[in-house]
Amino acid sequence: MKFLVSSSILLKNLVIANGVINSTNTLPILDNFLFSITPNQLFITTSDLETSICLSVEIQSEDEGSIAIPAKMLIDTLKNFPDQPLTFIVNKERHLVEINSQQGKYELAFQDGRDFPEQPNVESETTIAMNPQSFLRSINHTVFATGNDELRPVMSGVLCEFSSEGSTFVATNAHKLVRYKRSDITSDENKSFILPKKPISVLKSVLGSKDSDISLAFNKTNAKFVIDNLVLTCRFVEGKYPNYNAVIPQENPNKLYIDRNSLLSSVKRVSIFSNKTTNQIRFNLTNNMLELSAEDRDFSNKADEKIPCQFDGDFQIAFNSKFLIELLQNLESQDMILEMSQPNRAGIIIPNDEDSDENEDVLMLIMPIMIS
Repeated sequence: MKFLVSSSILLKNLVIANGVINSTNTLPILDNFLFSITPNQLFITTSDLETSICLSVEIQSEDEGSIAIPAKMLIDTLKNFPDQPLTFIVNKERHLVEINSQQGKYELAFQDGRDFPEQPNVESETTIAMNPQSFLRSINHTVFATGNDELRPVMSGVLCEFSSEGSTFVATNAHKLVRYKRSDITSDENKSFILPKKPISVLKSVLGSKDSDISLAFNKTNAKFVIDNLVLTCRFVEGKYPNYNAVIPQENPNKLYIDRNSLLSSVKRVSIFSNKTTNQIRFNLTNNMLELSAEDRDFSNKADEKIPCQFDGDFQIAFNSKFLIELLQNLESQDMILEMSQPNRAGIIIPNDEDSDENEDVLMLIMPIMIS
């Protein structure tokens, strides 16, 4: 079995497929790329048994067959090649694949491709077509807010809800929450699932350069994303997502209007002096003035800053500066509104930008901490 392929095109697709491979696998064969060769077509598959990806690459070949090639060794080899055609020759008797380049010849041991786990067949109940940039914005605005608590696995993924009116993407770790809505991603039926972080990470790495619509097909347990030469299948996070609407305060009479970059810079500076356990930063609001303060009494560190803003009345509240910085860094608008009701209830951050995307609605929530 023999095929000819461009080194740069092959490497580009291998790097994408490598994003699915775990550093430690229960099945040794999952440390490999599955190469499935058909006339003039190479299919590259990787899997961790929960997430699988298959990429197609044009080659020159008249042969058919499949082999499993060590992923790390192949990628490390190709990284050091200039762009050139490579010839792969498979010797099934010696169980070696020979790679011929302009620089020399290299031999790798391979495994039988038939031992590679079969990919799940997603018998879809629902199919949605999505603009890749709209979906990319949806996951970029939410995935950073997901949690890592093994006792609450549902919070480790992004909740995706679809309806005829639009879509909603939600992520939370119980301390911060992001609810992102889009009106240009719709479904004929009301459906929802929790998408894990790994397929999100893989999709983020490829969607930036894509123009063709994504085809999303899913049922109760799995999803299949198809875009250009890529097919990604994944199993959903099992469990019931928390009722996120219940924690979003509806009446927030205290509204702070402020420049986001000014607030972010100030919080970054002042937070350096905060207690490293609580990361507490205090907001002391008086008429059109915000005073930020932080203190670490154990080391006699203290900082105060004042920022002009738009606010009526007097109000005090404290937040975890680490979570606040994460939210502000992922809000794109120049101006923002921080809505608050009471010092012990969540604060709501929303953009205040007339030039924002009319198809999107962003709401961020941050839980307060007790002022000490």
